[in-house]
Amino acid sequence: MEHVYFCDGDQKRISWVIQNDNSTVEQFREQAEIYVDKVSNEQAKYIALHAGIFWCIGRFIIKNGDTVKVMLDSKPMFEHLTGNNTANDSFIEARTNFLNQLINQRKLVVRYELIEPQQNIATGLLLS
Repeated sequence: MEHVYFCDGDQKRISWVIQNDNSTVEQFREQAEIYVDKVSNEQAKYIALHAGIFWCIGRFIIKNGDTVKVMLDSKPMFEHLTGNNTANDSFIEARTNFLNQLINQRKLVVRYELIEPQQNIATGLLLS
């Protein structure tokens, strides 16, 4: 199955939206206490990406071998995840490693697409 995945985060909250032909699921979480006001918005986006994909697998929305198109509104994040750039942030590298483990274990086909911030439908969930 093919999915389209949006995510966002800030110092207080993370959010994600996953869409496929059958459904649209929106989720948000308060930032874990150890991260509240301690992570940058960029780091929070990585937390949202990792946590949301993990949640979608756990809820059987994303299954082994599925295709996930990840919509990113951050050019540095897009360049890092597509392999065109490295992150000079150990926190981001750790989240990326966890994400890559999930992708490899579940044999997911992941494509990253750069979007404009106003196209990120997960952003509104940060404000609700």
